[in-house]
Amino acid sequence: MKFILTILTILATSIYSFGQQGTIKGRVTDKATGEPIIGAVVFIKGTAKGTSTDYDGNYSLSLEPGTHTVSATFLSYKPSENAGIKVNAGQPTILNIQLEDNSTELNVVEVVATRQTNTDLALLQDLKQSEIVVSGVSGEQIAKSLDRDAAAVVRRIPGVTVMNDRYIMIRGLSERYNTVLLNDALTPSTEPDSRAFSFDILPTSVLDRILVFKSGSPELPGEFGGGVIKVYTKNNASENTTSFGISGGYRAGTTFNSISTQQGGKTDFLGFDNGARALPGSFPAHLNNVSSEGLITAAKQLRNDWALNSETAAPDLRLSFGLTRRFFIGNTETNSLTALSYSNTSQLQHVNRYRYTAYDAQLKSSPLEYKYSDTESSQNARVGLISNWASRLDNNNKIEFRNLFNQIGQSQVIERSGQELQGKDVDVRNFSQRYESRTVYSGQLQGTHDSEDAKTTYTWTAGYNYSNRNEPSYKRIRSQRDINSGNDFKWVIPYSATPFDAGRFDSEMHENTVLASGQLEWRFAGKDTLAENQSKLRVGFYAENKRRAFNARWMSYTVANAAQFDTTLFTLPLGELFIPDNINTSGFSMAEGTNPTDKYDASSFLVAGYAGGNLPVSDKLNLSGGLRVEFNRQHLSTSKYGAGRLEVDNPITSILPSLNATYTFTERSLLRGGYSISVNRPEFRELAPFTYYDFQLNAEIKGNENLTTATIHNTDLRYEFYPNPTELLSVGVFYKYFRNPIEIYSLGTSGNPIYQPKNASNAQSYGIETEVRKSFLNLSNRSLIQNMSLVLNASLIESRVDLGTESEGQERNRAMYGQSPFIVNAGLYFNDEDRTLQVNLLYNVIGKRIFTVGDNQAPTVYEMPRNVLDLSVTKGIGRHFELKAGIQDLVNQKVRLMQDSDRDAKITAKDDDFTNYKRGSYTTLGINYKF
Repeated sequence: MKFILTILTILATSIYSFGQQGTIKGRVTDKATGEPIIGAVVFIKGTAKGTSTDYDGNYSLSLEPGTHTVSATFLSYKPSENAGIKVNAGQPTILNIQLEDNSTELNVVEVVATRQTNTDLALLQDLKQSEIVVSGVSGEQIAKSLDRDAAAVVRRIPGVTVMNDRYIMIRGLSERYNTVLLNDALTPSTEPDSRAFSFDILPTSVLDRILVFKSGSPELPGEFGGGVIKVYTKNNASENTTSFGISGGYRAGTTFNSISTQQGGKTDFLGFDNGARALPGSFPAHLNNVSSEGLITAAKQLRNDWALNSETAAPDLRLSFGLTRRFFIGNTETNSLTALSYSNTSQLQHVNRYRYTAYDAQLKSSPLEYKYSDTESSQNARVGLISNWASRLDNNNKIEFRNLFNQIGQSQVIERSGQELQGKDVDVRNFSQRYESRTVYSGQLQGTHDSEDAKTTYTWTAGYNYSNRNEPSYKRIRSQRDINSGNDFKWVIPYSATPFDAGRFDSEMHENTVLASGQLEWRFAGKDTLAENQSKLRVGFYAENKRRAFNARWMSYTVANAAQFDTTLFTLPLGELFIPDNINTSGFSMAEGTNPTDKYDASSFLVAGYAGGNLPVSDKLNLSGGLRVEFNRQHLSTSKYGAGRLEVDNPITSILPSLNATYTFTERSLLRGGYSISVNRPEFRELAPFTYYDFQLNAEIKGNENLTTATIHNTDLRYEFYPNPTELLSVGVFYKYFRNPIEIYSLGTSGNPIYQPKNASNAQSYGIETEVRKSFLNLSNRSLIQNMSLVLNASLIESRVDLGTESEGQERNRAMYGQSPFIVNAGLYFNDEDRTLQVNLLYNVIGKRIFTVGDNQAPTVYEMPRNVLDLSVTKGIGRHFELKAGIQDLVNQKVRLMQDSDRDAKITAKDDDFTNYKRGSYTTLGINYKF
């Protein structure tokens, strides 16, 4: 509350200090003909304040009193600059501007400059000049928010939502339908269980811009359904700078509260395990053929690290270091950007989980099967490094070398208490301890070469991606007693290995990818020489070879001998349960549970060639498109139950045409349309018949080697209006038809739910999207209002999937998995450059979407809408310091998962809670220093 009052005080003080404004107005005309120029940009040099001329060439710009330099620009005209223009309070200043046609040939002077790409103005220029339907967010807008990573940033893009704080969904389609490129190179998957790039590994400090392409073209990858996401990191340095930043974070309900921690290693704070959790080097490779004495000996080798520790959660810590350098090696201009970041954060959540039996129509309710109360303690550490280099060999040749490294570690402890009913009638106390580390490296060497006549450009890229995910010693154990008895809890120790009783799970995934691409573009002059109005022909290729090795192993402590077992061991404290003295013939032993399918090797070879281009049919109509052909061969090898090997070999050639059209009504408005065919291939994990037990969901995830590639027909239509270079209004519709889409099925079982991907028969997805970017500059003569701007986008989406005749007891037709029926993002920005003050208010909400798929035994579960409100303040202090503060998730509404108990596809009072918890509002305060 004090923080909010401080912000309101700043705003009130600012309002009081702002005086009456003056106005510059006039007309922009052609110097030779005297005709008005429509859409000319008039702006104040050195600021973001500007406007554009109307249909009569008139403009009006409200400004603070003082002396200003007024600039005016328009395509094919020489820029105009008028210095020393005086503005008086409450009075208009008339300034008529004449622009001269830029038709003079320049034979001697050659200007070479690097285009700035991270501003709102540059982003809107990219969107307007794009040949296909695209949305995006600029680095300038990113800097105005409190977003800490790319996963939070992309929520601001129309039609985009985020799952589990890291996976991106476009137009309500799950993460599997998106393709992600980092600096124009395909990214590695960071997850073994799904085809997904984890956006939380990219801190906002390194982002230049993010673009989301929603229609296809020959140059884009052919595998997408929702869209192709291009993430660009900062690369060019215009000056030498050095910056340091430090910030602290306070999360309500976590910071300064007691959290549970597991026994880890000395390098946990750097985001990786140093081997402390790993199996001993002398531990048997497999326990199935080991004698009873050998099993006891092996069990004694394991580290007794089951005891939980307790500590007070310190405020979150984030550190950053940035370095940009611009220098010459001989005559070669070189610049570099280096950014190093570190974070150490904690989170404590109290989660309620429920499961019910079938809905009773007479009782109008679903009898409770179990209710759990989970205390989830998480600690996260991340180290990130980006190092980008660019050298301009001469005016026509440029080489860039980009590197991104991230190391992320998460330690999580879940303490579960509750009751299991419906015949079990027990109180439960269960525990899980999990540690996961992820390593991602992505590097690209890229060259751009222009011909001397500037009519031909050749670009090439060579890249390497590495991804590692390590999950050592994931421990799960249960205890129970008769319900409400008050007796001691007794540990559930099995007689053979199970995935959830006194179990230990280890897994590791390594993935290596090498790639190469090239493109040749020819430009042909038409009615004028402007690049955006020229005919273009492009041909190119893309090649990628990806290899993955995955290995999982799990085992359980067991009762060594039921006849001799010392039952007093069942009630020992957790930390004393598996000490060496209790591992013997009258105590505990060890059993292997690993299945033959828990290990697989996989590879994917992809080669694509394409030809396409751009054709200005007239001054109004522009066509682009072409043909892309992709050959992909997926191979997966794993063992079968019993004996032998399972070999999956899927070679497929895809013919992917695309056509896009842009009709320009005026300089400010245009209509885009596009059609393309794309594909969606199974991921390695989905093809592997490996089953994984998820302790949080209390469910099993299983692969399916029989999956086939899905085909998608994409259609888009969007109207765009640009009132001026920093404003946008767009309205669009889309339709997608899927053949053999890959959906999540719920398999019929009397035990824990089992989820498996399968090909459905077909699906449809369609909707409407709108986006508004509006400056308040001309709405008032007071600078408080003039310095404000609004960004708003919203989507309404409908989808339907036909699961086919083999629907596994589910309804044949339902919404697509993970699809949101509506998405709303809004941002109100205040930016006073004179006082170096920014205040931003951001809002986000999504409609209910399927979280788990239902069947004839359990209904579908939906994630419910949740309003998220963020407030941030940034204030410059002198020339070098910047103070940044804010609160994320001000409202702190509950995260609610609801099951559709009466199966009417609606959530009403008849339906029941499945999971609910609060994330906790998050307050940050940081300071940056820049040399």
